[in-house]
Amino acid sequence: MRGVEYLALIRHARSSSYVEELVEVAKLEQVDYEMLKRRVASGKAVIPRNTKKRKARLVAIGEGLTTKVNVNVGTSGVYVNPQLELEKVKVAVKYGADTVMDLSTGGDLDEIRRSIIEACEGLPLGTVPTYQAWITGVKKYGSVASIPRDWFIEVIERHLRDGVDFMTIHAAITRDLGLRALSSQRLMPIVSRGGSMIAAWMAETGEENPYYSQWDYVLELFSEYDAVISLGDALRPGCTVDAHDEFQLGELAVNAKLAKVAVERGVQVMIEGPGHMTLDKIIADVKIMKSLSRGVPYYVLGPLVTDTAIGYDHIASAIGAALAAAAGADLICYLTPAEHLGLPTIEQVKEGLIAAKIAAHAGDLVKLGKRAALSDVLVSVARAKLDWETQLKYALDPERAESIRQQFGGAALRSCTMCGQYCVFLLLEKYTSSRRERSLNELLEKYRGGGLELL
Repeated sequence: MRGVEYLALIRHARSSSYVEELVEVAKLEQVDYEMLKRRVASGKAVIPRNTKKRKARLVAIGEGLTTKVNVNVGTSGVYVNPQLELEKVKVAVKYGADTVMDLSTGGDLDEIRRSIIEACEGLPLGTVPTYQAWITGVKKYGSVASIPRDWFIEVIERHLRDGVDFMTIHAAITRDLGLRALSSQRLMPIVSRGGSMIAAWMAETGEENPYYSQWDYVLELFSEYDAVISLGDALRPGCTVDAHDEFQLGELAVNAKLAKVAVERGVQVMIEGPGHMTLDKIIADVKIMKSLSRGVPYYVLGPLVTDTAIGYDHIASAIGAALAAAAGADLICYLTPAEHLGLPTIEQVKEGLIAAKIAAHAGDLVKLGKRAALSDVLVSVARAKLDWETQLKYALDPERAESIRQQFGGAALRSCTMCGQYCVFLLLEKYTSSRRERSLNELLEKYRGGGLELL
């Protein structure tokens, strides 16, 4: 029997006045405990933590909380180098990822998953069990058409037993939606890898989606381990012209219904959102999703705001992610410069993560206001004082910032090498020093009530 601390979190929040995990999270997020408890109880916030993983970090995702960033790693079917993926996990941990997902499709998938769980240092780990169900199912049963529907559920349970904290479950691509999408005029019918596997299985077997048709059993499993279901967007737009078509919105409606049932049964759940979408559609997309789902957390891939940023998709994604976060998206899935081109390198993982972290913070400045602005205020004050040590301290990549600072002999200067002796703060120092010092102190005092003294 599990102890009280491993009661399913939603049910615990509904039945108890004191939930230890939520007390900790409320302190970390600087939010009211009772408000957080209500949001967890109603499904508007989740904390991915499998009961098998005793030392999981508490990372809360949802309404009123800071926007979190996910990093994808994993082998491919054509390049299997598990050690490389473990190095990527180290980079993800070092540069502040909030969650990690293992998307491996090549090699010993069980062993790779377990090694990544160990390397995550307690960060919540997500997986897409559809990949393993398909890949090993074809080997085990001889063909796609021969894979029994129960096999998809068996693989979910295998991941749960290993301690996976959240999983993408492609339950809302029903047989009707999937087969209609395949025969439609949609430019890119299905771009989700897991979604395409489910669609092909349904086409081959003539059966309904194995997750959708066994949703009650899926909920039982996730309830037992108290892991989070991340409802996959198998029909997300893979290009801007497909955004907000009948297939994306039709699947979102099904996901909202599935999420409602999950929350009612005490299972933590979030919904995944769009791939490619022009800027003008993003705010509406978030509002539609939140309205249909009654506010469950939204996990977005991008959105990429243009299809032409080849080699720089992490920037196109960060633009969309910032707007989505400001509108209420809760978890951002990073993209790297290698998106649509190939498996990312370690450096590209770092670039993608930092771009997504900037996007998440930019969104939080709008969504959370003063609570998110504390580090900005410290950097602004340091900049006005030409305090390079503090500026570098709060950089997302201090080593890179320090390297640029030293370019062209900059480290020896009080200013930087861009303006040199003509730096505005040097030119105006004798006229503004006393007034500026008062202004900076007033600014610091203004934000002190928002928790600045805790930094």
